Amino acid sequence: MTHTQTSDLTQAFEAHEIDNTQFRHAEHVQVAYELLQKYDFIDAAAIYAKGIRTLAAAAGAPQKFNLTITYAFMSLIAERQAQSHNGGFAGFVSANPDLMCKDVLAQWYDTARLTSDTARNVFLMPERASNMRAA
Repeated sequence: MTHTQTSDLTQAFEAHEIDNTQFRHAEHVQVAYELLQKYDFIDAAAIYAKGIRTLAAAAGAPQKFNLTITYAFMSLIAERQAQSHNGGFAGFVSANPDLMCKDVLAQWYDTARLTSDTARNVFLMPERASNMRAA
C-alpha cells in the first residue's frame, strides 16, 4: 500500500456519487486498483464491497451485488499489485490484460457456483482445479 492521489472516478465512488451507467468493468478495476493503493487490503475491500453494493441497490438491482466476485477480484488485483512495479494504472493494465476480462475468475470458479445465491452473500473459496468442469 502506498499513498497516492486517487482519480475523480474513485473519489466519486467513495462518496457514493458515481453514475452506475458509466461504471463498467474497466472502471471497477480502476477503482479497486486505486483503493488498494490508498488503503490496506482489509479497508480497501470493505470500502469497495460497500460501494458496489450501494451502486447495485441505487440502480434498483441489489441482487446484482456478488460478494464472491467482488472479493475475488479485489484479492486478484491486490496479488498482482504486490508482484508488479508501480507503473500507475495504465502500466498495471498493460502488465495484466487478463484483469480486463470479466471472465478471468473462471479459472478458479465454476459459473454455477460463482453466480449462486450463496456466492452473492458469502465469500466462497475458489475451487480446486481438479474439481472444475471443462468450460
